[in-house]
Amino acid sequence: MTFAIMMAAMTAGLYACTEKTGINDGIPQTGINEGTQQAFTRTTRISDVMNDPAFGEWGRLIFPVDEGYWSGGTLEQLRLVWYNYIDPDKTVEICNYMKAHAGSVFLDIYTEEEKQADPQKRDTGLFFFRGNPGAPFAVCNAGGAFAYVGAMHDSFPHALKLSKLGYNAFALIYRPDCAYEDLAQAIAYIHDHADELGTDTEGYSLWGGSAGARMPAVLGNADYLRQLTGRTDLPQASAVIMQYTGYSTVSPQDAATYACAGTSDGIAPWRTMQRRLQNLSSIGIPTEFHAYEGLPHGFGLGTGTVAEGWIEDAVRFWEENR
Repeated sequence: MTFAIMMAAMTAGLYACTEKTGINDGIPQTGINEGTQQAFTRTTRISDVMNDPAFGEWGRLIFPVDEGYWSGGTLEQLRLVWYNYIDPDKTVEICNYMKAHAGSVFLDIYTEEEKQADPQKRDTGLFFFRGNPGAPFAVCNAGGAFAYVGAMHDSFPHALKLSKLGYNAFALIYRPDCAYEDLAQAIAYIHDHADELGTDTEGYSLWGGSAGARMPAVLGNADYLRQLTGRTDLPQASAVIMQYTGYSTVSPQDAATYACAGTSDGIAPWRTMQRRLQNLSSIGIPTEFHAYEGLPHGFGLGTGTVAEGWIEDAVRFWEENR
């Protein structure tokens, strides 16, 4: 996919499928118990993970549904188009987390009737990385140019990290052509099932990278939230956390926004992001922006780079605006 086509797809995504117009004070319920045998290793075949009987029908959603955008036979060989610094040890940790919590980690956001009416909705769902009971939640959205969902590098690691910090974190697998509708459905689903999920519905945050960062920017806007969900009872997100995307729309209804990017990003120019946050700040919306010297597009958690630790910084911003 060329850069021009990719940007066109990211822009067009907003209009697809929109017919509806200080928590770290406990021990998070996350991770794998000490002494538990690790089911997967760096040399485990990706196909074996997807087909593991514990995962049932949703195992195929752990990796991108469209196989044209990823490659690699084993977990340590995984490569995703447009992404850098994929950490094989983190990939293994995530797969083992899912294995250890196979009974509760995946949530259907659409009913069987809805999926029968639209079979593409079978390619959606929330992966739940549980934090402390009653903690607020975050929804993480991976990028992929609205062509695929690069969750293994761009949302699963973020959600797992947030759960370790005590937050209830969800990673959304969405339909690239209907990304905004699926995020709207996910937000509504979490609010409607908050008691059984054990999460607070106030002061939540929306996260995303690349194309996936446009989704929280849009659904973090109070007007778009009402339009896309068709509901007036859902509170606006308290913070939007964005990585490497060129979204530039500004509105007084936008949420507090934290953004970061690399200065060597050839897909999403960091100055575009900086300019948007300056415009948001000028109308009184809290913002924070970071540009990391020399980093390219799609650095994820930034492990081993100058951006390492940015996610804790973003959590601080979220807490300041809850």
